[in-house]
Amino acid sequence: MAFELLTIVHAVAFVFAIIELGLTAYAAQWFFFGWAAPTVNFMVFNSVWSILVLIYVGVIPLVASRIFHKLVSFGLNALTALFWFAGSIALAVRYGPSVSCNGNNVCGSTKAAIAFGFFLWAIFTALAVIDGLGSFRNRGVKGGSRV
Repeated sequence: MAFELLTIVHAVAFVFAIIELGLTAYAAQWFFFGWAAPTVNFMVFNSVWSILVLIYVGVIPLVASRIFHKLVSFGLNALTALFWFAGSIALAVRYGPSVSCNGNNVCGSTKAAIAFGFFLWAIFTALAVIDGLGSFRNRGVKGGSRV
């Protein structure tokens, strides 16, 4: 049951990362100058980074379990959650609820990217917590007795 649930969570995170990549890449092509360009570019990086992390934590255990390590998975998920939180907050500061888009597609896609960024932050935080509990639960236990 837990394996199936994690697979679904990984698939949802992958789809959201692809959507986020499309939204932020669309916005990044319009921001050549100004304060928002580095923030939008960081969100593009977050999307690509998340896809790579999801490949490691979702696919590698199934096809090449010898190179998979639970602590590395925990660290990658925690770092990715931190990236999503920082990027989403930075983008929300510039394009938060006080900014009216007035039919501007770039502004609308940036606001949608903020929402998907926070969804991805929540997903990766949950994955980090699940991996952390799984990694540290059996730490120091060898053959049923404590070392």
